[in-house]
Amino acid sequence: MKSVDTMTPYSRLLHLLAGWGSVGLVYFSSDVLQGQGVLLPETAIDRAIPYSDSAIWLYLSFFILIPYAYLTADAPRVRWLARAMALSAVLCGVVFLLYPTTLAYPPVGEGSAWSTQALRMLQSFDSTQNCLPSLHGALTLLCVWALCDKRQPLRSALALVLGVAICYAIIALRRHVSIDLAAGLAVGIAGGMLAKMQVSLAARCAVSIKTAP
Repeated sequence: MKSVDTMTPYSRLLHLLAGWGSVGLVYFSSDVLQGQGVLLPETAIDRAIPYSDSAIWLYLSFFILIPYAYLTADAPRVRWLARAMALSAVLCGVVFLLYPTTLAYPPVGEGSAWSTQALRMLQSFDSTQNCLPSLHGALTLLCVWALCDKRQPLRSALALVLGVAICYAIIALRRHVSIDLAAGLAVGIAGGMLAKMQVSLAARCAVSIKTAP
């Protein structure tokens, strides 16, 4: 019988720390090292999506999606996800340093609504640069990719719907515009494919070593 590839919760948390931790390291270090950001323009797509403080809740669901992906996806996908996140972070970090960007962020209201307070809190510690490519978009795509499994159609569908909703909220909240969101999704695809190539190359090397005389 073929052995099942399993992973302990502790190992999953270590992969979460390695993958997501590398993103945080790149994100905040590049914010310190980069120069003044170039202002990104809004497009017709952005203007068609009205700004809304209440989109903060969908935006923040990203911080539930990531640990959920690491804790529930199959073990090989968890390993892939950690590598893909790290590679995507490196790709974004290079762009952040070579071409820093920023946005014309809408002013947050003075109201006491929970969504407004949550947005003010987010803006108090988030970078005003590091816009293009959107790491938020890249990591959302990778988590949805890891969770989509033909053996679990309901989970796959819910992950896909949540991923699309988060991407919508990213623009509705004006934390990114469509240009850098699209760039972030492209980085996520590139990071995921590079991670798969790493696995394939490592497997071929292992087979070559085993079969060598």
